[in-house]
Amino acid sequence: MIIATTENIPERNVKEILGVVRGNTIQSRHVGRDIMAGLKTIVGGEIKSYTEMISRAREEAISRMTAEAEKLGADAILMVRFTTSSVMPQAAEVLAYGTAVKFE
Repeated sequence: MIIATTENIPERNVKEILGVVRGNTIQSRHVGRDIMAGLKTIVGGEIKSYTEMISRAREEAISRMTAEAEKLGADAILMVRFTTSSVMPQAAEVLAYGTAVKFE
């Protein structure tokens, strides 16, 4: 499965657009992480536990999006985008979406 943020893939012609596919996940933060993150904001720098959490969430969203495209028989997902949002004070959603296509 080709996953790309571009409109097309060099030397590949889209023969069919199968539709929008998406994958999302909602991750919650651990109270201990929140306390440590609060302390980290005082001294500055990267909050690695949150970076890791969002990276895992992004990978899960991609996996779910890919599974949806595979069910449609897609060869690729083009124009992939990500969005995040806070759904409540201790939880964030990561959404991956794109256009599932078949090549000639």
